[in-house]
Parts: sequence; structure tokens; C-alpha cells
Amino acid sequence: MGLTYREAGVDIDAGNELVERIKDAAKRTHRPELLGGIGGFAALASLPEKYQEPLLVTGTDGVGTKLALAVTHNMHDGVGQDLVAMCVNDVLAVGAEAFLFLDYFASSKLDLDVAERVINGIARGCEIAGCALVGGETAEMPGFYQGHDYDLAGFCVGVVERSEVVTGDSVAPEDVLIGVTSSGPHANGFSLIRRVMADFGPLNDDLLNQLMAPTRIYMPSVLPIVSLVTGLSHITGGGLIENIPRMFSSTLVADIDLGAWVRPRIFDWIQQQGGIDELEMLRTFNCGIGFVIACRPENVDQILEQLTDDAVVIGRIESLGAHVQKGHLVIGLANVELG
Repeated sequence: MGLTYREAGVDIDAGNELVERIKDAAKRTHRPELLGGIGGFAALASLPEKYQEPLLVTGTDGVGTKLALAVTHNMHDGVGQDLVAMCVNDVLAVGAEAFLFLDYFASSKLDLDVAERVINGIARGCEIAGCALVGGETAEMPGFYQGHDYDLAGFCVGVVERSEVVTGDSVAPEDVLIGVTSSGPHANGFSLIRRVMADFGPLNDDLLNQLMAPTRIYMPSVLPIVSLVTGLSHITGGGLIENIPRMFSSTLVADIDLGAWVRPRIFDWIQQQGGIDELEMLRTFNCGIGFVIACRPENVDQILEQLTDDAVVIGRIESLGAHVQKGHLVIGLANVELG
């Protein structure tokens, strides 16, 4: 008998077994708009009937080098939620609900137990976000990845009513900024974190658990209040400095009171151990605020009352040229000032 695909490093039977293992998890994410289950060539779904003029919204992302820590420390259960969160939180930033989700899992050799843990985490994230896990791709690529390394990518389709899209065009001076807290670094800045770890040495379990805490999914908390907002921002790669200005025009700035919230101590550890400048921290990490809402002053109390995640007023919108107070960060599309 000649050479087989399995002998070349690709086990089709293992891939089929993984599909069987994850079917129940995928079923828990089912939505009534779906036609059929996972395992086909493509997923079919009708649009939710509640929309009069629906727009589709798309988002794609990965987990980055946080996966290196997951592999090293055998902590695979949370990175699936990270993957979902990084995609659905972006979709939420235009006011859309998460609808469908697909994943891509690639490794040199498929470890069924690890893959099952990861995809169960993806399914949990989809349940939290309210979207259906409708399929994905599992790729064995012998010789391409090293050892137990693997990579993840996700793709989310969302839906929003055309008249309810949050573009940020209505953000204006005196709007209030509400910060919704993060669970930790989420899935951003881990190349810098890993460099700090390499210099510092092994972490204790408490610090490691803080680093690996799954990214918070803001969909169930923020989506119900989008009619009260003027702008939304997911604090993803680029930290507070790069992401908050994405929700308003170049004639405005955000005045952030950096003392308005308690920064989780994991960020203090990263900064102190790495000797990292404050502006670099704010441009790399969420520093404890994972999502930011802009709203009119009269809507602040209602939004804070309705949010189910911890949230706090962190600043306001000003016109370009605003004075920078001590302990504040003023950021716009073209300027950054730290008081």
C-alpha cells in the first residue's frame, strides 16, 4: 500500500471525531433563523424577522500571542471566549447584535482534547453573545506550526436596523464618556506581556490567572442601551489612546480622568516589571476599561442603571484645543496629551 494522508501528518478521522465531539456545544448556540446544523459545506440562515431594513455587519479577529501562554500553561478553556469576544465586541461598536459565528483552528497535529476545550469555549462565548456557532475550519498543517502550537481566527456576522446604526456622527461636546470595566488585558498586548515575563521569570498562579481571564463580552450588557448612546468604542488593540477617538470626528477630543476607575493590579505589575511609560501603557492596553460609551448628559443615570457590567463615568467629549488637567488624558484623532 502506498503513502497515506495520515502518514503525511493529516488525520481525517480525527477531524471527523472533533466534529462529533462539538456538535452538542454548537447546538446550544442554535437560533431559530438557522437552516440545518454544522458539518455541511456552508451555513444557511434567514434574517431575523424583527428587522424592517436590516444591515449585515461583519467582524473578524484572532487571539494573538495570548495563545502562546495558553499552550505553555495548558490553559485552553478561556481562549475560545477570547476569540468570540474580540469579534462580537467590534460588531457591537456600531450597535449591531451578533448573529452568526465561524471559527478557524489550525495546528501542526490535531490534539482532539485541546481542540475540544477551545471550541467548547467558543460555544460558551457564542451563548453569552447570543450568536449561533454555525461552522468553521479545522486545519492540520504538519511542518508549518511547531510542537503543540495552534492558531485561531474568528468571523462574526451581525445585524442592525439601518436607522439604528451607531456611527459616532452625533457625538458632540459635553457628551459624557462611560467606561465599562474589563476582565484584564483581554487578548491584546501579549507580545509585550510575554517580553516582560521573559525578563521577570515564572509567574505565580494569581498573576497568571489574571492575565488569562477570558475577554469580557459586552453584547448582553450594552446592546439593550444602544438607543441611548451617541458613540461606542471597543478598547481592543491600540488601547485607550487609539480606540476611543475612532468614535468621533477630528474636531473633537476625549478628556479622560485616569483616576475615575481603579486600574486592576495586573496592569501595575506589567508596567512596573517592564518599566513601561504611561503613554505606552495607554496605547497598548485597555488598562481596566474594555468598552466606552458616549452619551448625552441626561442619559447617564439611565445607562448606568441598566448596564449589567461594572461601569463608571470616565470623562467627556470636548472641542479640539481643550485644556489638559493633571491626571487626565486628552486624545483625538491627531493628538495625545497627558496631564
